[in-house]
Amino acid sequence: MEFVIVTGMSGAGKSLALKFFEDMEYFCVDNLPPGLIARFFEVCQKADDIKKAVIGIDIRGGKLFDDLFEELDKIDNENYEYKILFLEAADDILLKRYKESRRVHPLAKNDRLTVGIEKERKLLFDLKKRANYIIDTSYLLTREFKEKLNEIFFQKTPFENLMITLVSFGFKNGMTIEADLVFDVRFIENPFYVPDLKHLTGEDKQIIDFVMGETAKTFLEKLNSLLDFLLPQYVDEGKSRLVIGIGCTGGKHRSVVISNEIRDNLVKKGWSAAVRHRDIRKAVE
Repeated sequence: MEFVIVTGMSGAGKSLALKFFEDMEYFCVDNLPPGLIARFFEVCQKADDIKKAVIGIDIRGGKLFDDLFEELDKIDNENYEYKILFLEAADDILLKRYKESRRVHPLAKNDRLTVGIEKERKLLFDLKKRANYIIDTSYLLTREFKEKLNEIFFQKTPFENLMITLVSFGFKNGMTIEADLVFDVRFIENPFYVPDLKHLTGEDKQIIDFVMGETAKTFLEKLNSLLDFLLPQYVDEGKSRLVIGIGCTGGKHRSVVISNEIRDNLVKKGWSAAVRHRDIRKAVE
């Protein structure tokens, strides 16, 4: 019997995850009162037609949420095997999602949205520490999020809880404020000054070939070596989200190529990595 508990920050994608599990023929129950988890596991174990089940748990349970850890201890004592999937996202992303959906945060009904998000993070802090998988959905497309779930629960791919996002940007458009690490690649020769290349982007082969000279290759070799050292340290620290900013002048050529190269290298090594090109579509001046 396979059990999965899906939880995390409101607005981080729990409903989408449950829909994915439902499509994969899991028996799904959303917003089950935490005090009923042990009973639910017992019922599923006895049901011949249920082979895998998912429970959605969040702070909508109110005071009942306080029963969660007592129930988790119960199912541990009964030797039930289960996994906890914790979904999170950056505060600014959650704010944007709530404003776009016009939903009310369950902990901010009579207060500012930021206050509700802060309260929820504190309430979920201990639960996050017990999670087997932590996925940061801040910059994941729906397709990428589903692929990540598929890798974990169906392909059984080894998973690191550290989600790495590469953000390419142009310094002339302002720094990327969400980055934990920022690298300036303006020392690499700029294709902007080549008339035939100026209006292309770092995702075009001509730009990739131009940018990826000896200087860029040497830089990537040294940076990848640095990341090989840093990433396990972040994992040991308990960090679940790392944003790496790669900046050039306009954010259209060099930073795009380098970000893609770093992402590809990380993925080959088994890390969860995504890329977001902030300024790639901005007009060339």
